[in-house]
Amino acid sequence: MNSISKAVSGAVALFSLVACQQQAISAEAATVIAAPVFDETVGGPGAATTSATAVFAGGCFWGVQGVFQHVKGVSNAVSGYTGGDARSASYEAIERGDTGHAESVKITYDPAQISYGKLLQIFFSVAHDPTQLNRQGPDSGTQYRSAVFPQNAAQQNVAEKYIVQLNASGVFKKPLATRIEPGKQFYVAESYHQNYLTLHPNDPYIVYNDLQKITDLKRILPGQYRADAVLVRKAM
Repeated sequence: MNSISKAVSGAVALFSLVACQQQAISAEAATVIAAPVFDETVGGPGAATTSATAVFAGGCFWGVQGVFQHVKGVSNAVSGYTGGDARSASYEAIERGDTGHAESVKITYDPAQISYGKLLQIFFSVAHDPTQLNRQGPDSGTQYRSAVFPQNAAQQNVAEKYIVQLNASGVFKKPLATRIEPGKQFYVAESYHQNYLTLHPNDPYIVYNDLQKITDLKRILPGQYRADAVLVRKAM
């Protein structure tokens, strides 16, 4: 979501806006993938709590947040920054690309309704293209990298094994570029970034890069799709 690249993307989108409206176009095409072989048990002993947290980074956080706001079992999805320190956790700072932060989304979910592995399946198949290194669509730089920030050892184990599974399956044309970065703090982004996709569905950037992701979620994983987005009311 670099300002210059965003402007260029917007110009291209405006030029082809009629075509986009007739048939939604996504910069990162969705890929149908198998669920993880190794996962948490939904509703089992390991999912006794009613609330858990996952943190993912997959390019501009507008689209990633928008996708997970339409996932059943998710009660909150907040845009923010992960990977750097508190001093550089701002949009103005991370645009330099040297803070260590990635635009990320903190997802609060109910493990009795959806597992961590199922969230990863949505992340890898719909929310972004995990084979792109330090970029998504028109946005480039380490702040747009594909990354999983596990909140505990169990999440890290699921993520590591799933990446091995997906690479071995050959479902993607290239190996996954996704990094697993444990022990990183999440910092909430500015309020104007929250709920951006829902509040600005006609923004050319959203039309071109992100709206199709919601359609793909409904098409590919209908059992996980919810029509009404769960919007951020209090970013935490």
